[in-house]
Amino acid sequence: MDVLETQRLILRSFRAEDGDDLHAYLSQEEVVRFEPYGVYDQAASKAEAERRATDHAFWAVCLKDSGRLIGNLYFQQQNPPQFQTWELGYVFNSNYQGKGYAAEACRELLAYGFGTLGIRRVTAHCDPDNHPSWQLLERLKLRREGHFLQTGYFKPDEQGNPGWHDTYAYGLLGSEWMSMNQRDDVTGRSL
Repeated sequence: MDVLETQRLILRSFRAEDGDDLHAYLSQEEVVRFEPYGVYDQAASKAEAERRATDHAFWAVCLKDSGRLIGNLYFQQQNPPQFQTWELGYVFNSNYQGKGYAAEACRELLAYGFGTLGIRRVTAHCDPDNHPSWQLLERLKLRREGHFLQTGYFKPDEQGNPGWHDTYAYGLLGSEWMSMNQRDDVTGRSL
């Protein structure tokens, strides 16, 4: 896995020793509210950091100046591989939300995916009630392609019944990304 840098961030693979920083945000109910899992305790966070250290779909997002892990990106090729479609996801510590870190990290990963990996398409999904998530996807210029009703559930209610939720589906083609992000070869500035 490559290491990517932005003005303020480093995107790298997870390390087994990331458990404490991972716990700092996976233990926050407001952070995992729209995730398919509940809050993590310290031991589960440690185990998850160790697992993610071997899973190249997860990118650790760290502050460049301190090295502190503040969130993660998920970037995984979908099947069938010949479709060259990857799914994007993200989870950030609530203490670092609203500061542009997620957008900065996602832009860098999209540029890497489309430019270096040569992927054809990126998709993303989120709950319509998760306004910050779908607003981020739209700032990144992903196109809302559908609103799927009651497509899944993560957590059952108190009686064990599924808590169905809707899903917004987003997509972006590599050709669209490249058109939006053309650079002048001489000046390096966007056209």
